[in-house]
Amino acid sequence: MGSSGISFSLSSLMCEEGEDSFFEDEDENTCIINSLDDDNNTCFVLEDEEEYIEYLFSQERGFGSQIHLLSCDDHSNRHWLWSARLDAIDWIFNTQAKFGFKVQTAYLSVTYFDRFLSKRSIDESKPWAIQLLSVACLSLAAKMEEQRVPPLYEYPIEEYRFENKVIKNMELMILGTLEWKMASPTPFAYLHYFVNKFCPGSSRPETIITKAMEHIVAMVKDVNLMDQRPSIIASAAILAAFDATLTKKAMDLRINLISSWGNIESGHVFSCYNLIQGKRRDKVKTPSSNLLSTTQLSSTCVLENPSNNTCSGAKRKLSYEEDSENCPGQKLHRL
Repeated sequence: MGSSGISFSLSSLMCEEGEDSFFEDEDENTCIINSLDDDNNTCFVLEDEEEYIEYLFSQERGFGSQIHLLSCDDHSNRHWLWSARLDAIDWIFNTQAKFGFKVQTAYLSVTYFDRFLSKRSIDESKPWAIQLLSVACLSLAAKMEEQRVPPLYEYPIEEYRFENKVIKNMELMILGTLEWKMASPTPFAYLHYFVNKFCPGSSRPETIITKAMEHIVAMVKDVNLMDQRPSIIASAAILAAFDATLTKKAMDLRINLISSWGNIESGHVFSCYNLIQGKRRDKVKTPSSNLLSTTQLSSTCVLENPSNNTCSGAKRKLSYEEDSENCPGQKLHRL
């Protein structure tokens, strides 16, 4: 597929509050969006599970090794961004529950959110931009994961109102910033593989997977998703769901079952595992239960079978809703 480009003026993203610039490091004229690279636009079926998992590992480039703005910005803005991120996560998971989306959809949208902020910074004077980013990330994730995608005007935005075209332009900015690489691996893709690897012969694999999903969601507020590879989070969650008393040595024996992993991965898994155990001991810091709808935790929704025709590397068409006559239709403003 040939490359295509889309450009638009940043003025289309501006609100009536007269912002001079949207993002601190944004080009003042246009944002150019490039299509997926050819090697990321291949749809294929892998019958061998090990080969499929290795393919997923290869798609994790950029996770766990990036210096991002949430950790490198000045102290005051870093603190504000992290606080705004927590509010955004609450909104994303509440909206996921409202629409009946899968938990994976909400998690993927947080991944987009963190990936975007790994490349761009939002200034403290623009809290509306966080809300706009949240809506656009969840809308994009829904287009990737859900069979029915609500029109943009149905997204519950309390403090601000955005025109449909403003949200769509934000989606385009996200796509360009993330280089159209929207099929990000999530920990959920690995759960069946790791439960078979680490818990062979278990009589309760579905229970382990359900508990692991709870651990994954509970960690969202505490871990920037760019800090750890999805496979690391998934393996730690499975091990914590299986046995809450593992030693480092016992864990290493299980990690050694993954042929391409070594001491670095083992250390990261153990760190993540300890974080999960710490959250168990400190319920106060655990995200509120509205982040997790038990009706959405069926492990049957988690399995990403390599024999399916759904391909992780394929570019997905984004079909925007055009119900502009039903949209609030107001420029961004405080209510």
